Amino acid sequence: MTTRPPAEPWLLNRELSLLKFNERVLAMAESPKTPLLERLRYVCILSSNLDEFFEIRISSLKEQQRQSPNLVGPDGMTPDQAFDNVQRAVHDLVTRQYALLNDEILPAMQAEGIALHHASEWNPQQQEWAHEVFIRDVMPLLTPIGLDPAHPFPRVYNKSLNFIVSLSGADAFGRQASIAVVQAPRALPRLIKMPPELSGHPEGYILLTSLLRAFVGELFPGLEMLGCYQWRVTRNSDLFVDEEEVTNLRHALQGELSQRNFGAAVRLEIDKMTPPELETFLQREFSLKPEDTYRVPGPVNLSRLMQLCNSSTRPELLFPDYRAPVQAPFDRVGDKPAELFEAVAEQDRLLHHPYQSFQPVIDFLTAAALDPDVMAIKQTIYRTGEDSELMKILLAAARAGKEVTVVVELMARFDEQTNINWASKLEEVGAHVVYGVVAHKTHAKMAVVLRREKGRLRRYAHLGTGNYHPRTARLYTDFGLLTADPKLCEDMDKVFAQLTGLGARRALKSLMQSPFTMHEGMVELIRAEARAAQAGKRARIMAKMNSLLEEQIIEELYKASQAGVKIDLIVRGVCALRAGVPGLSENIRVRSIVGRFLEHSRVFYFYADGDETVYLSSADWMDRNFFRRVEIAFPIYDKTLKKRVIDEAFTYALRDNQLSWQQLPDGDYVRVKSRAQPFNVHQYLMQKLGA
Repeated sequence: MTTRPPAEPWLLNRELSLLKFNERVLAMAESPKTPLLERLRYVCILSSNLDEFFEIRISSLKEQQRQSPNLVGPDGMTPDQAFDNVQRAVHDLVTRQYALLNDEILPAMQAEGIALHHASEWNPQQQEWAHEVFIRDVMPLLTPIGLDPAHPFPRVYNKSLNFIVSLSGADAFGRQASIAVVQAPRALPRLIKMPPELSGHPEGYILLTSLLRAFVGELFPGLEMLGCYQWRVTRNSDLFVDEEEVTNLRHALQGELSQRNFGAAVRLEIDKMTPPELETFLQREFSLKPEDTYRVPGPVNLSRLMQLCNSSTRPELLFPDYRAPVQAPFDRVGDKPAELFEAVAEQDRLLHHPYQSFQPVIDFLTAAALDPDVMAIKQTIYRTGEDSELMKILLAAARAGKEVTVVVELMARFDEQTNINWASKLEEVGAHVVYGVVAHKTHAKMAVVLRREKGRLRRYAHLGTGNYHPRTARLYTDFGLLTADPKLCEDMDKVFAQLTGLGARRALKSLMQSPFTMHEGMVELIRAEARAAQAGKRARIMAKMNSLLEEQIIEELYKASQAGVKIDLIVRGVCALRAGVPGLSENIRVRSIVGRFLEHSRVFYFYADGDETVYLSSADWMDRNFFRRVEIAFPIYDKTLKKRVIDEAFTYALRDNQLSWQQLPDGDYVRVKSRAQPFNVHQYLMQKLGA
């Protein structure tokens, strides 16, 4: 059994660990080394992350409070204790976020000629222009709702911008006015550009919030407006579909999606100047408590400021532009589809995004759609985007008469409607569309192409750690493999057969697969390193992932550490394992890298008595990935490619002393400091692979 320190929880709290990751995101915004508009971008990313945190994690925690209030978890906390700690941490994080925005970033932006003009600072000309914009473009779209017995509180959309207005006086019907609610239509832009000649800055903007607050009184003629305050409510957005009870998952999901934006309220954000009585009124309306309320000195939805990062004409205030090169030999492949297949048949090809272009993957599927010798294409889709070139290629292939089979994951969180739309379009052109396995999300990233060569069928494949999404392939770090290896391709065909048909579990020769063999396979690889260390042999484990939560895996890592195995874990986000605890995990180091790109690849290395086993995967070490999803982990056989993966995933990352954070035994993180020359792993790989 694992030796655990007395009176110490052996796991860290999931929600608090996730908030620690968001602290590291905020640190990127706080760093003066980060370009100015990128600092704003990280503030916006934090806002978006916190939205999802409340929609999913806080909603789950509140449910635990209701169902199991006295249950003490392996983190040593009851749900109530965890909730209290989480709320304190979020309040502190939000306070830091707004202070940074208001005290540093916005003043620095104004000094650079990018200004947000608040109503209190408008001169007469700006006031006149803003009033014209309100009357012409905004007021006709607004529907003020005075609250009285005939006008109950309106139904409020998740994360929508709203205003509560305090009024005095009697209206045309003699009704005494008190409170009204004005909802900002989603069609209205949250940022409105002011003409430069009025702004006095090259780029000047006003917030929709400022515009409404300044002129909303015109919606209530004859009444005295005592105050107008912005607010928004965040709701539980975790969908529930009883997949074992429904006969048509797509139809059931479409019905549930229509209600997602009206789930139970979990957070209230209000203007910091809101009077206490109006705050209490809103809390009562949404059954929320004071600790669920966030008074903010600025826009209630900071992610809307992302527009300033994306539309600015000041590239010097952003990260330097990086155009990922197309890797050889794909840069030399001509217009003939056969040439691409010949390049893959020659040897396996490794792609490392975003340092190398995603274009070879697009070209691979384009070649499959155009090549008359290609008979069939099979692919999984988890996330791909609303305007997806890749999905258009699959549509074209189906129209051209290819056998196209697409496993579309309808339950990909927040991409459900997009995936439903693509599924419908694929079905319309004759593609075979299936939705995977009931109660198991299909998260594996793979595509198989069957091509007739010399009278026989040959398989070609792409496997990846990330989604088939060209936009995120420019922002997320992921590995992909183009291969014609018969063992890998045959295994992939078996997985597709499981997803589209019925039958007994099929034995795979090369791939690990969840929910069948991946967990036991990873456990055995960890145990093998522990046995080697106990026998006095060299032993080493390195693993890179987004999240580490699965309890047995953590237990096995603790045991391996105690056996003497040196373990390096690079975990971007949530990590429940406690590193560096004497008697428990003193041989384990946990790092997190947060920088220009989102670390997304999953890579697992085991010394394996000198064989150096390396797997790439779509799966994190989490319960859901091992037991409730269809995932794959694929080995890298080619020695040259294996060395590349080890270097690019681990060697350079463990040298980084600019973007890296190291976990302390209590779960806190500190920046990695070194007397060595500064080394930024993202910058280094852009230079090395982008040359």
